[in-house]
Parts: sequence; C-alpha cells; structure tokens
Amino acid sequence: MKLLLTGAFKYSEEQLNKLKLLGYEIVFVQDERVPLQLDVSDIMGVVCNGLFLSNDIKKFKKLKFIQLTSAGLDRVPLDYIKKKGIRLYTAKGVYSVPMAEWAVLKVLEIYKKSRQFYEAQRDHKWEKHRDLIELTDKTAAIIGFGSVGSEIAKRLKVFGVNIIGVGRRREIYSSLIDEYYLINELDIVLKKSDIVILTLPLTKDTTHLIDTKNISNMKDNGVVINISRGGVIDESALVEALKVDKFLGVALDVFVEEPLQNESLLWDFDRVTVTPHNSFVSDKTNDRLFNLIEQNLKGIIK
Repeated sequence: MKLLLTGAFKYSEEQLNKLKLLGYEIVFVQDERVPLQLDVSDIMGVVCNGLFLSNDIKKFKKLKFIQLTSAGLDRVPLDYIKKKGIRLYTAKGVYSVPMAEWAVLKVLEIYKKSRQFYEAQRDHKWEKHRDLIELTDKTAAIIGFGSVGSEIAKRLKVFGVNIIGVGRRREIYSSLIDEYYLINELDIVLKKSDIVILTLPLTKDTTHLIDTKNISNMKDNGVVINISRGGVIDESALVEALKVDKFLGVALDVFVEEPLQNESLLWDFDRVTVTPHNSFVSDKTNDRLFNLIEQNLKGIIK
C-alpha cells in the first residue's frame, strides 16, 4: 500500500522503518505547500497537514485514508472526503497540553503585568505596580470545550477560577466546568466572563464569531486568548476595540493570514501579545504525534 508522507512531520529513520515494517511503501515529499511533481493516482494513504490546499484531492484516485498532523479540519475538503468515504484521522489530543499551558501563561502574564516588569528591567527601573490581579473567583469562558478546553479548565480550576464551557453539544458532563452553554447563547456568556479563551474549530458557522457585536458584549478590561484559528475573530473589529482600550489584554497565537503581515496594526498595541502560531509546540508532541500516527496506520493495514 502506497503511503505519502510530507514534511509536515519530521520523521527519524527509525520511525520511517517502523512504518515500512507495517507494510507500507513510503513516498516522501518535503514541501506539501506546492503542487506535487509526481503521479499520485495510486497513493492510498496520506499523512499531511495542508497538502490539499495546494494539491487537488481528486488526483488521488485510490485514496482510502488521510491522517492529519493537525487537530483542525479547516485545511481539507470535507465534503469530498465524506462523499468518497475516505477515512479521516486528526491529531486531536496531541497538542492539548502545551496549548493549555500557553493559554494559562498568557492570562497570568496579563494579570501580573509581566510585560511592564520586563520593560522596566530592560530600562533598569525599580518600579512597583500596585494593580496586579488575582485569578481567584474570576470567570473564564472556554469557547469550544473539547480536548484543549478540558486541559485549560483543569489548570485554571486550581487557581480558583469559575469555568464556563461553551460548545455545540446539547449536554456535557464534566467536573471541570461550573456552567455550560450552547454556542448560540454566547451573548449571555460574554457578559459574565472576565476571561474569554477561544479553542473552537474554524467553520463557516464560527468564522468571525467574535465580531463587533460580540466584542461589545464582553466586559471592559476583560482578557481574550485565541489559540483556535485566526478567522474566528473579525480582526478589523478587534483592532477598533483595541483603539479604545476595550481590553485589559489580548493574546493571539493565530491569525487570518500567517505569517502576520508586517503592516498589521496588531503588532503595535501595548495590550496585545503576538506569537507565531507556536502554542502547540512542546518537547513531547513529536513522540505523541508519531505514536498516534503509528497506531492509526497499524489499524488500517490490518
């Protein structure tokens, strides 16, 4: 069975040999972001991230399964995959812990004014701040309460934070949340939340979910953290809110266009932290992801 691997994951020789021993004939391409210069009509399986953004999936005439190296589904043609009965596997759960740690880190940095202290140290200033904030009794809305959301809730609960989960499922049972709302009840949630953390997938229904209206429903001096997809936020509406100091702090790891364009105003707000889609990275994710890939491919070949 021919298996196409891409440079979306850095395989060691040992890992490649493990996949070969399962019975796969490996075809490797380093850059999946350009049209492939090879015949893919007999490829039966693919492990990739954004391969089908630059390559027509219809050319993969014998494709039976796709293993994504990402947890999101916004980079693959879902309708076609469903129509053709192609099995689709994601990296759900692989990146949840580092993303949760990143989200909590950014909330703490905002509440404890880390940026100001770092700047004071750089300038050799001994400058106290008397307006640091505690997490105790704050309310955090986790919008998109899946694997990442659960890991965030687990960490925030130990700080005494009240957790609101927001999702699409009618009912959810978790000891980690104090309240649960459906996504169409977002206006209620935003009005009562001190912290809003976005972890939901990007779909046609969630594109620009955080727009001018929903931003106006948020508390003044609230905190917004986005580790989902950039398109979940209407960036122009966010910029307008930042111009009038709507938020205490905003931390963005994802953007509509990546890399973030040099001329973007988001770079220059004192209350915004910009990171380069990096929250998922840790020293454990590579092993975690390969183990998932191996187990799924092992199940397919049987």
